[in-house]
Amino acid sequence: MIVRISGEGQFKLPDEDAKRLNELDNEAVAAAESGDEGRFQELWSQMLELVANDGNALDGDDLVESDVILPPRDISFAEAQGEFTGDGLIPD
Repeated sequence: MIVRISGEGQFKLPDEDAKRLNELDNEAVAAAESGDEGRFQELWSQMLELVANDGNALDGDDLVESDVILPPRDISFAEAQGEFTGDGLIPD
């Protein structure tokens, strides 16, 4: 799975981590929809850490379509509530 973190670049995430990222995304949607900012921030950090630590950064010269585009690291909770809805960023 190719994941883009807005403003940072693209990462190739191993297939075994794609499921975990989807689980975190679903939990982040639930936290955003319930207004639980603390829980959302915790999950958002876990999502970014998973991509950055387990993913392999792609060369900026490579043009590869992203499977998932994550918002920038500094997304506000109000902005996140508008993006983390329904099926989330990663459709099931």
